[in-house]
Amino acid sequence: MKHLFNVLLLLAIPSIYAQNSLKGSVVDKSTNEPLIFANIYIPHLEKGTTTDFEGHFKLTNIPNGTFPIVVSIMGYETLSQNITFPSAEQLNLALIPSAIEMEEIIISTPFHKLQSENVMKVERKTIANLKSKGAVTLADGITTIAGVESITTGVSIGKPVIRGLSSNRVLVYTQGVRLENQQFGDEHGLGLSDAGIESVEVIKGPASLLYGSDALGGVLYLNPERFAQANTNKADASYNYFSNTKGFNTDAGFKTSGDNFKFLFRGSLAEHSDYNTADYRVTNSRFREQDFKTGLGYQKSGFKTELRYNINNSKLGIPGELGEQTTNKTPLLPFQEVTNHVLSSKSTVFLKNSSFDISLGLLYNDRKEFEDHHHNNGDNNHEDHQDHEHLEAALHMKLKTFNYDVKYNLPTLGKFETIVGVQGMSQSNNNYGEEQLIPDAITNDFGILATSHIHFENSDIQIGARFDHRTIDVISGLNKEFSSFNGALGYKTRIFEKITSRINFASGYRAPNLAELTSDGTHEGTNRYEIGNENLENEQNFQADLALEYKSEHIEVFANAFYNKVNNYIFISPNGEFIENTPVYNYLQDDANLYGGEIGLHLHPHPLDWLHLESSFEIVTGKQKNDRYLPLIPANSLSNTLRVEFDTKSVKNLYGFIRLNTYFKQNNVSGFETSTDGYNLLGAGFGGSVNLFENNLDIRISGSNLTDKSYINHLSRLKSDGIYNIGRNISVGLTYTL
Repeated sequence: MKHLFNVLLLLAIPSIYAQNSLKGSVVDKSTNEPLIFANIYIPHLEKGTTTDFEGHFKLTNIPNGTFPIVVSIMGYETLSQNITFPSAEQLNLALIPSAIEMEEIIISTPFHKLQSENVMKVERKTIANLKSKGAVTLADGITTIAGVESITTGVSIGKPVIRGLSSNRVLVYTQGVRLENQQFGDEHGLGLSDAGIESVEVIKGPASLLYGSDALGGVLYLNPERFAQANTNKADASYNYFSNTKGFNTDAGFKTSGDNFKFLFRGSLAEHSDYNTADYRVTNSRFREQDFKTGLGYQKSGFKTELRYNINNSKLGIPGELGEQTTNKTPLLPFQEVTNHVLSSKSTVFLKNSSFDISLGLLYNDRKEFEDHHHNNGDNNHEDHQDHEHLEAALHMKLKTFNYDVKYNLPTLGKFETIVGVQGMSQSNNNYGEEQLIPDAITNDFGILATSHIHFENSDIQIGARFDHRTIDVISGLNKEFSSFNGALGYKTRIFEKITSRINFASGYRAPNLAELTSDGTHEGTNRYEIGNENLENEQNFQADLALEYKSEHIEVFANAFYNKVNNYIFISPNGEFIENTPVYNYLQDDANLYGGEIGLHLHPHPLDWLHLESSFEIVTGKQKNDRYLPLIPANSLSNTLRVEFDTKSVKNLYGFIRLNTYFKQNNVSGFETSTDGYNLLGAGFGGSVNLFENNLDIRISGSNLTDKSYINHLSRLKSDGIYNIGRNISVGLTYTL
């Protein structure tokens, strides 16, 4: 590895001295008037600026090569254009007026393009957008994305579900590295705060080509906040209050950048009491979360690098039977205490017409679970347990993971952009508690991939292949090896001037995890005695996706359909036996099929460009080969939103919305599930930005479940206890920016 970095450094030396600059202007194409404060951004370099009062801009310290430059501003179509450096010509750009929202670069796909240029369909939402809808947590917020739901334990714990697939079938990326946090458990959440995260991207479907095992069902990609632009400083603080949980979350951050060095940090704290249904508070659904993020970046003409660190500590009550009705925030027994450390680095070495991207991650997950029967006092509602420092964890696991991702972006050859790379992971799991759910073990991954994007005038093709190998060595003596070849082929074309179609075929795989292979004990969070199966094989799937989009200046329509065939689908099922009065569940395999899709409409009628009508419907069905339904498949749902956006003299970015979410009855259930009734949830909100002491104060007020409906979501883990989901909640948010 040392010799590899020495070679990369020597290769980089010729490009370090190639310092180019780019000057230009941005105007309105119809009026030729200069556009003020338009955003100019080169995503590959993570370098940007804004236009001045005459519409001019300048970027410096640009290496040789060809890079896409993205120009965006509200009220205009986003422009993406490749520029080859050195370039002596001034760049004069003209933007077309449009009521459609600005597009952003998609980071989760390998070639970093606008969604309109991508062959693969990717959903993207900003954290600011999720917060404006009153999301209590990050896991809660992502459920507003079409095709995405969450398996929840109360409000505090949520696991992403993408088109019916969840747990280890959905890979989460944070700070550019894969998140490993014992995610196999149903009651194990993300362990991440939305503070310091800029946006969320969702790949719906097999992404094993890009990410290897565990991306069989899709990827949730979390983009960290950007550093400040060169030679600028920025500070902000926010506070959010939630009426239902009598809770809050607050965060503050600062970032500064010079010509070469960049620095940022952000800290946050959240505390919530037991959530309230229309009839009662759900005992021990309370939680507390502390989060700190920091980053350091360095950039020269031919080299850029950044180092980021995140520590997140959460104390999460595990709700069960209803008990004392209080608004205390300290968790009772049983509860989890989870600490996540994520240290990551991301570097790029720019050569003459190519580049290396190197991402490294070091993750440490410390998970403790405390149980009431493990202590002398068995009353799990007794407040004497608030002194948590003296408790002994019944279950204590430490997971240490190192992962790497090295990609080489080959020189562009005509219409071909090509990337080759290697990825890998080394992971150790160790137990320190009295109880043991999974054994001590070491897991190693290695993968090699190649993918190309081929450009034509009105269409694009993306193709790729990959090989992966995983070994699992259990301390007790079990040794397992899993391998898989996977590929992907996608085609995007403009059928007519305003209609774009995308068709993608991809395969994916997932190696069985430690819990599925080796479990032999009671999983307190799920009230099951789980028995693993060391003979499990790879899950292997093949999915076909078809997406159609119609987009004009005032209307957008989309329709997405998918068919996903999963061989050797792993599932857990009761065998009718009991151990220590706990039902026994075995891990089994059978072929499965999932199919469905999403359709949607976005209308902003002329001349009322400030008015937006949005509607989307999503459906998914999952069945085993024997025609029995798969568990944990979300109910079909319909979302309708009426939204207004405009500026006034005193309030900028003023918005308001009213939303009705309809969840239909779910009768397609597995053998040990029950049906779930349908329900409607009404939400509304408004907000905007005002000037206070010459700085911006953003104000957000929103309400969810305004009718205080008593309901149970089909993916709630409290469903078997008959416990309702959260009732009416009013949230108020303030963000002040310096």
